[in-house]
Amino acid sequence: MSRSPMNDSYPLFDAHNHLQDIRFSADIAEVLHRARGLGVTYDACCGTNPDDWSAVETLASGDRRIVPSFGLHPWYLEQRTEDWLEILEAFLKRNPGAGVGEIGLDHALATRRDEEQAAVVQSQLALARRLDRPVSIHCRRAWAAILHELNKAGPLSAGFVVHAYSGSLEFVELLCARGGYISFSGSLTHPRNRRARACCVAVPEDRLLIETDAPDMMPLIAGRPPSANGRNEPGNLVVVLETVARCRERSMSRIAELTMRNARRLFRVP
Repeated sequence: MSRSPMNDSYPLFDAHNHLQDIRFSADIAEVLHRARGLGVTYDACCGTNPDDWSAVETLASGDRRIVPSFGLHPWYLEQRTEDWLEILEAFLKRNPGAGVGEIGLDHALATRRDEEQAAVVQSQLALARRLDRPVSIHCRRAWAAILHELNKAGPLSAGFVVHAYSGSLEFVELLCARGGYISFSGSLTHPRNRRARACCVAVPEDRLLIETDAPDMMPLIAGRPPSANGRNEPGNLVVVLETVARCRERSMSRIAELTMRNARRLFRVP
């Protein structure tokens, strides 16, 4: 993994990744060591389905810098059992510092099942509201629909983040007004992604987060051929940081400081 650009002195919070992914199973300790060496102090590790919740829990129990979330992602609806929601609630109660996520809507899927997606996300939003937990949201081509579900769920006192933001400027304003945070991933580093860069500039300072979505969403790294298939790592958050700083015409230290503050507020890290 490239170490450029360097992060000399400021801590970072990766607001969304999947350290439990099988692609990290052989060398997770080394991956985290590299990330810590590059300043990535905290990770928000998100589960996606009942099959990986235990792995998320195990990682978080072994490292206090890993903040867990448990949720049913719209890609994995078929993997839920009749008692999936009760199991999810048990994980959340057993881990009082955990969030609800990754959950959401995906209208880019070949088989969408919109009503089923909406019902599943609504159940999880209700659980997050009842247990007072932050929510990590996946949304693709369903911006009006996710805003509808958020409004239907009612106020989320612990807040929510829309990760790897790919929506429009209009929805940046609407989601932030609803109390949301907006997180940007490695896709922002690609120069042709002008819409994401405009959205990055528009997000209020107190609503901005950065992430890797590792092992996916590989950023464009200087001196390295572009690759959509390479394994992303939390240490590459430094590359996202540099791009956000450049887009917003702020120093890397300033963006690191405010995104760390925002993430700690959302995920309740002292």
